[in-house]
Amino acid sequence: MRRHNTAFLSFGLFYVLGGALLLWGALLTPPEAVSTLRFARLGSLALPTQWTFVLCAVLALASGVLCLRAAPASRVQTLSLGVNALTAVLVVVVWASMGRRLEVLGILTQSMRLATPIALGALAGVLCERCGVVNIAIEGMMLSAACLGFTAALYAHNTWVGLLAALLSGGLVAAFHAVLTIRWRVDQIISGTVVNMLAVGFTGFIRRMVLLHNPREAPAVLPLWSLPVLADLPVLGPLFFRHQPLVYTMVLLVLTVHLFLFYTPWGLRTRAVGEHPHAAATLGVDVVAMRFGNVIAGGMIAGLGGAWFSLETVGNFEDLMTSGKGFIALAAMIFGRWKPLGALGGALLFGFADALQIKLQIAGVRVPYQLLGMTPYVVTMVVLAGVIGRTVPPAASGIPYEKGG
Repeated sequence: MRRHNTAFLSFGLFYVLGGALLLWGALLTPPEAVSTLRFARLGSLALPTQWTFVLCAVLALASGVLCLRAAPASRVQTLSLGVNALTAVLVVVVWASMGRRLEVLGILTQSMRLATPIALGALAGVLCERCGVVNIAIEGMMLSAACLGFTAALYAHNTWVGLLAALLSGGLVAAFHAVLTIRWRVDQIISGTVVNMLAVGFTGFIRRMVLLHNPREAPAVLPLWSLPVLADLPVLGPLFFRHQPLVYTMVLLVLTVHLFLFYTPWGLRTRAVGEHPHAAATLGVDVVAMRFGNVIAGGMIAGLGGAWFSLETVGNFEDLMTSGKGFIALAAMIFGRWKPLGALGGALLFGFADALQIKLQIAGVRVPYQLLGMTPYVVTMVVLAGVIGRTVPPAASGIPYEKGG
């Protein structure tokens, strides 16, 4: 209880401090400054910058006071976190658009696209940890899939063959992780670290020995699919129905995994194995088979996330091109409380942070691009600081299973 009280006190003070800084910033803002947010065909919204900052400051101060006075673990804490997250987004957007127009719909569409590999990686983490296996090897699975998928597409002259190769390579790397952690009971954190390191070395070797000296023409990226009728809808059309295949696949997988995990016997067995494997075993559940199946399935989904980088985005492979997105996926999984829909929400948050920093660089905001590039990772730390201690992982996550133990 003392730990919760300390955490909530810290966040309450943080919100109050943020509100005070916003008020100070509002005083420094010229009264005549206007921020213009453009929403494609819907038109533009002009906001008085100074008064918008004042409103956001009041919201931050109020939520901070409520957070300080509320009981630990109450809904007020969660509401305060959500309100301040939205307030922070609004402040950044209004600041970036001060004296210029900012295309908001474009940022949201880009967020959907950039959230795809994070959401796929988070799904892989959900499947693994729900059955009791910690998987920090998502980064290595995605990187391996990006490399091998591109290599297969290059030699087969077919992007779809590369996509299949990425899917299978993610499953193969996951199977290796499963053998180490489930069969040989190697520490799951150490195993994931080893997989990540092997992926960096292996993919670097493939790139230098095979890809750099290959005269073949690079494969085309996966095509853009505009769904008939739906793609022409205002706002919703470009936001949801004009994307490449892996974006649609990600959404379908999130819904499918959610339904299977919470509304089917397989999902019940998976959750039972992740909470109390020995009790599940007494009811006839094959714990080892369930864990192997979930880890490999998760690896195949992570493989799709890796394919997003090389086959859907750039049509090439570069060293370390996943850029830590596998670790951000783990943060999205924790943010989503080990639930597929919640993980998607976390992925969209990180995707928005990434899209926003790209847009700010294009808009010429006078901030070093290195600092803007840090935005997604700073958001990751802030979000984890807000949810750690208030989320509970599956009880058997990270604990090796021994028959008769």
